Amino acid sequence: MEELEPLLMIPGPTDLPDKVREALARPMINHRGAEFADVLGRCTEGLRQVFVTEQDVLTLTSSGTGGMEAAVANTLSPGDRVLALSAGNFGERMAKIARAFGAEVQQLDFEWGAAIDVGAVQRALRAADKPFRAVLWTHNETSTAITHDTPELCRLAQEHGALSVVDCISGMAGSEFHTDEWSVDVVIAGSQKGLMLPPGLAFISLSDRAWEATAGATMPRFYFDLVAARESLAKGQTPYTPAVSLFFALEAALEIVLAEGMEAVWRRHRLMGEAVRRGVRALGLELFGDVSHASAVVTAVRMPEGLDAKELLTRCAEREQVTIARGQGKLGGKIFRLAHLGMVNEARVLRMLEATARTLDRMGYSCNPPEALEAARTAWVEDDEVVS
Repeated sequence: MEELEPLLMIPGPTDLPDKVREALARPMINHRGAEFADVLGRCTEGLRQVFVTEQDVLTLTSSGTGGMEAAVANTLSPGDRVLALSAGNFGERMAKIARAFGAEVQQLDFEWGAAIDVGAVQRALRAADKPFRAVLWTHNETSTAITHDTPELCRLAQEHGALSVVDCISGMAGSEFHTDEWSVDVVIAGSQKGLMLPPGLAFISLSDRAWEATAGATMPRFYFDLVAARESLAKGQTPYTPAVSLFFALEAALEIVLAEGMEAVWRRHRLMGEAVRRGVRALGLELFGDVSHASAVVTAVRMPEGLDAKELLTRCAEREQVTIARGQGKLGGKIFRLAHLGMVNEARVLRMLEATARTLDRMGYSCNPPEALEAARTAWVEDDEVVS
């Protein structure tokens, strides 16, 4: 029996392109020397293109959560009033970080699987007895497979004098995002998602308004001091020891992404998401959440009645060599998630669907894998822009 190549089809970490793996094996260099300064400069310019911004994009050696902490700690002071919008696991994390650093957090909760209600946010901003300093939310909520209306939320935040602080860790280089055009004040991304790197780097970009806010912000910070990071960047360095090999990988990944072009990258992810949703429906499975706000990078599916989600994931990984994702938080055991992120293409999507269908069939859920594959393929033969 031919050995199958393992596929990692979760919303991060993603599989690594060969070019990225090869870059990780480069010999070590002096992180205070001219060679690293050149790498950092090329990475920073590439990240500007991915973020679609003229601002600096700072690279931190940390997970995406470190970037979230940096966003809060550098722009706010203890006691600042913030509005945290939570419609999933990672929206809740943003609120927790702000509380941990002493912000006065008003959390506006939305049903998991629903998009953030822009009208409700507007009402909360208007009803405030004193202004909010910032509004925090997650652009692409992987726990629910929903993308929120970031352009409109940024408009509302700016209209009410608040900074927009946006977690785009899972969305960047997968879900369409225009930092400057949408007037995003702070945006955070991570390495192990659409940029196809190992975990370990966070990226953050601030608007002029956000940089002005850092001058008066008094929350404690040291390792994640963005002013220090910006000053070091101007010298071709980082304040503290960087993960040098990950910068090599970042340079390689950016070359791949930018050779394809951001519009093409966004379109490919939209098409992959549509193909997955069509395949899921053909299996008779129910999609989770508001499909009109479906994520371009991950799809959430309700578990069939009477079947065990953990068993599905285990069997799929062990027999099919395809790793798919569990539900998180309150959705644990109720959904499973099929990611279409990073170096995803038609062949990988079809194999993921076939592996999932065969596994469900073995577990007693009657379905037709070939029918699902045929339904998925229709996404590639129709018009350039497909809609659900």
